[in-house]
Order: sequence, then structure tokens, then C-alpha cells
Amino acid sequence: MLELRKSLITEIPKFVEMESSEETSDYIIPHTLDKHLAELKIPEMLYLSIYQNNELQGFFILKIGEDAEIEFRRIVIGSKGNGIGQAAIKLMEAYCRTNLGARRVWLDVFAFNQRGQYIYKKLGYQQFGKAEHEGKQLLLFEKWL
Repeated sequence: MLELRKSLITEIPKFVEMESSEETSDYIIPHTLDKHLAELKIPEMLYLSIYQNNELQGFFILKIGEDAEIEFRRIVIGSKGNGIGQAAIKLMEAYCRTNLGARRVWLDVFAFNQRGQYIYKKLGYQQFGKAEHEGKQLLLFEKWL
């Protein structure tokens, strides 16, 4: 059974480890332990841990914005290719709608991340813009809940 839980400070070292894996680090901007700890204390930032059968599988970083909008900043899954990420995104959307009253979730994804784009499109996200980070193109996607 897959579930989301508010993240605990004690889980942060595992998050840093998950982010540093080769399968993940090319597709995100990894945070240091200190950066995660600092962000965890910001009221608008929401860390949600992804558990399957009581084992930590990954995490989300969300930023709660104005007008019931959620910036989906990050999803990291420790073991890829088994559908946990897609199922977790659906849970996250339901959590945002039910617990945060969110109407819209938006995210950015590197243009070279074809796998991420495929999954977001499959889950109903639509591209609405482009941006750039350190010379790398980002695509902006959104989903109305």
C-alpha cells in the first residue's frame, strides 16, 4: 500500500542519498543536507514522504502558493521503473486538493528529461511555458485539479 506522510527531519539524510544517485542527480538540482533542513522549516514548503508497505520509497517537495496553487518542485523515487512515482503523483494531487484546497499544480522539468515529460503528459499535465536555469531549458507544465 502506497501512502504519503509529512516528512520528518530524520528522513532528510535518506533524501540526500536518493538525490545523489546517478539515475536522479542529472534530472534535478540536488540539495545539501543543510538546504533540505532549512527548507523543511519554511511554512510554505511541504515535504511529503512516499511510503510503500511502511518503507520509505521517495519524497516530494511542494511549495504552497497563493490562489490555491501548488508548485510541484520535486519528486524523487529511490527505486525507479515500478510505477511508484506515477501512483505517488496521483496521491499527491489528491492530497493537495483535499488537504490544501489546491486547484492547480504546476512544475518545471528539464527539456532533456523525456521520461519525466512523458509521465507528466500521461497523468494529464499540459505544457504552458518555458524557462531557463543555468543555460538549460525548462518546460513548464500544469494540471488543474
